[in-house]
Amino acid sequence: MPLPILSTKELEIALASNNPSRAIPLLDQRNCQEIASYFGRRCNQPELSIEELQAALNEIAKQTGKKPAVVYTLARLDQLELMAVTPAGQPFHIPIRGLRREQLLQTAIEFTNSVRDPRHVNTRAYLPTSQQLYQWLVAPLRPQLDAQGIETLVFVLDSGLRSIPLAALHDGQGFLIERFNLGLVPSMSLTDRRYRNIQQARILAMGASEFQDLSPLPAVPLELAQITQDLGGGTQFLNADFTIANLQRQHNRGVYPVIHLATHAQFQPGSPKNSYIAFSDGRLNLLQLPSLRLYRPQTELLTLSACRTAVGDLDAELGFAGLSVQLGVKSVLASLWYVSDEGTLALMTGFYHHLNTAPIKAEALRQAQLAMVRGEIRVKGSELQTIRGRIPLPAGVAKGGGDRSLDHPYFWAAFTLVGSPW
Repeated sequence: MPLPILSTKELEIALASNNPSRAIPLLDQRNCQEIASYFGRRCNQPELSIEELQAALNEIAKQTGKKPAVVYTLARLDQLELMAVTPAGQPFHIPIRGLRREQLLQTAIEFTNSVRDPRHVNTRAYLPTSQQLYQWLVAPLRPQLDAQGIETLVFVLDSGLRSIPLAALHDGQGFLIERFNLGLVPSMSLTDRRYRNIQQARILAMGASEFQDLSPLPAVPLELAQITQDLGGGTQFLNADFTIANLQRQHNRGVYPVIHLATHAQFQPGSPKNSYIAFSDGRLNLLQLPSLRLYRPQTELLTLSACRTAVGDLDAELGFAGLSVQLGVKSVLASLWYVSDEGTLALMTGFYHHLNTAPIKAEALRQAQLAMVRGEIRVKGSELQTIRGRIPLPAGVAKGGGDRSLDHPYFWAAFTLVGSPW
């Protein structure tokens, strides 16, 4: 069932009077209520004021050296509302008049489908819709963002837009990821706005390469072995040891701020019970995720490296966007569609490598994606060429040999930071 276009008369009045200082807190609160309701909860967060949000953005800029902005979108029946909050000055509001919600959402679906289809990896079929969405969602904001030296964009997207691979939006010269660090949050009031450096954090890496009723993930053993060499080192558990109880047991030791799960995760239509994360001993649906208690002690980063979200389904989008909230973790790195084994391995090795030096998680993700865009990470014969050298690929991954570029957005644009980008 479609979600309401507007939930309060007050929000409509604030938009009509061009008052983003009032409209943004109301929209953020509406998003909080929307996400909480999907998970059968109540939004218990107080309304977040512009002053509080700007203070948080200023603190992040001081601590990380990366200046962030928060971008809000609201797709109304015949108009798109763009609003942004930066560390200094008044928030700004740009209405895109005459843009029908139906047209915007259909373009978003067409764009996402063109990027995620592996049959198109040797084409640029995505460009027309990619450039159109950029013109609607980002271009109107660019003059003010650039004038303030903004480096990180945190998007609070409206329903129907949350499964867009934002990194692959294109301005005619390059991808959005070539200019900004990017993150997706359900609402800023639901987001942990504090900063913690995780450059020496230990990694708990778990996953499965074989499943009884799901497709195999043959690159998982290599993926776990590679990533546990980064940050402060780590411990890995594979297949039979990848159980719900073992994840809880290892997490309770309190020595792993970073958890990496190389397994299937499905975000499907309908109830949150339909969406799940697969373990070797069963599945946990979205409503069961809090039982993992990954918030005690706090998990700074959870990676789900083999996800899929139903394109164009509002329930699946809500599950994906609300993932960090439901898990109680600060940040989640997850993918919007199944990425090829070599693409996932390439992205993950680059991401964890850059986490060693990047001040924020979104910067590490951006650098890994850029390395793929530029051909610095690619397949050479039966090996993956990475920043730290060549990695032999398992037989089930090295299909047919030969050199293959991973520069198409299919390979890298699915990966999205949900929750805090820092």
